Amino acid sequence: MQLNMQKGALKPGRKASVTVRAGSLSGLSAPPPPPAWPARCVAPEVQHRKEPKKFSLLGSTGSIGTQTLDIISEFPDKFELVALAAGSNIKLLAEQIKKFKPKMVAIRDASKLSELKEMIKGVSPQPEILVGDEGAVEVARHKDAEAVVTGIVGCAGLLPTVAAIKAKKDICLANKETLIAGGPFVLPLAREYGVNILPADSEHSAIFQCIQGLPEGGLRRVILTASGGAFRDWPVEKLKEVTVAQATSHPNWSMGKKITVDSATLMNKGLEVIEAHYLFGADYDNIDVVIHPQSIIHSMVETQDSSILAQLGWPDMRLPIMYTMSWPERVAVKDATWPRLDFTKANSLTFRAPDTVKYPCLDLAYAAGRAGGTMTGVLSAANEQSVQMFIDEKVHYLDIHRLNEACCEAHKNDWVGTPDLEQIVHYDAWARQWVKQHVESGAYKSKVLVSV
Repeated sequence: MQLNMQKGALKPGRKASVTVRAGSLSGLSAPPPPPAWPARCVAPEVQHRKEPKKFSLLGSTGSIGTQTLDIISEFPDKFELVALAAGSNIKLLAEQIKKFKPKMVAIRDASKLSELKEMIKGVSPQPEILVGDEGAVEVARHKDAEAVVTGIVGCAGLLPTVAAIKAKKDICLANKETLIAGGPFVLPLAREYGVNILPADSEHSAIFQCIQGLPEGGLRRVILTASGGAFRDWPVEKLKEVTVAQATSHPNWSMGKKITVDSATLMNKGLEVIEAHYLFGADYDNIDVVIHPQSIIHSMVETQDSSILAQLGWPDMRLPIMYTMSWPERVAVKDATWPRLDFTKANSLTFRAPDTVKYPCLDLAYAAGRAGGTMTGVLSAANEQSVQMFIDEKVHYLDIHRLNEACCEAHKNDWVGTPDLEQIVHYDAWARQWVKQHVESGAYKSKVLVSV
């Protein structure tokens, strides 16, 4: 195997190679909440279960949800579904109900309730069907569930996650906003209720796996790997030509449109930096990002004695999802459905530093993370809205960063260092509306020229 480290731009989070207006956020600094896993994980002794572990699933028709159900289907002796919640895709939801026969179902779009009931009238026994956000909350805290897989995108997943924590359900975390927006509230709550927050992102799962058994004080640095997205080999000057179709086509991973665009801008990695800080307690100066085009190394940690521990595997989201579900156990899999990593095929691993001119969202995320408080949630919500407006072809690809940055600047005077849940939800909604109104009112003028 060939390992190749290329020189590139300076590491983000240290001395940025470009100056972003978000640098003015440096005057803001919130006290950090207690991390989910303070730089180490002492796994409990494995007690092999005789009965399947029972789960609720939030976001069953999305990418995370369908892959979670694939896992449950393949390992019925290990996992069982008791409740699920979905948005508006009732055709797929009806198929899931017929196959898995959950006890409780929630659909966010109440207008489709009658149609869903008609589609599943032959199912026996009939599930209890609820609607709206309240329905998702009930699914999350279902009495029979031991853990909850949180696959709902956006801040919509925050309230049911809080409900699950209060019901003492472990959280299989596939919803970034739970920590990025809600970290200052959710992390102390999880500690209060003795709940494990288990990361389902491939990068954070890799880190989580690497810190198993690490001694106290042993962690020196977290190294997040990034594919570089759809435009990693494009010159900066060409980014003004980006189309929606190009930005939603990922070279390595099969994901939804929003996360694929975030991969192209590297905002996904910026948000993962914030999430890594909340999960593992690493200081932002000790969280680095490296472009790794092959997506074989999913992330790494450096220990105090300079050793590097890495988790490797083919790009496949099922493994990190399943590890959150089975932890601390390891589930035996078959080669036919879980291909083993073949180093003779993955025979070249290359790395380079991210170009912060091409990826300005990365520095913006570091700045928002260092500010903490409500700033991280505002950044995440603004980005979700600006990406959706790009997908809807209302703004250009290059406008995503500009809108995100402008929204963070606008939030400075209202920033809250230690927000409660109501404030977190309020500023999430405020940021989305700010971006939407800024574009639709004509106050923001799209710019497609790049200056480097």
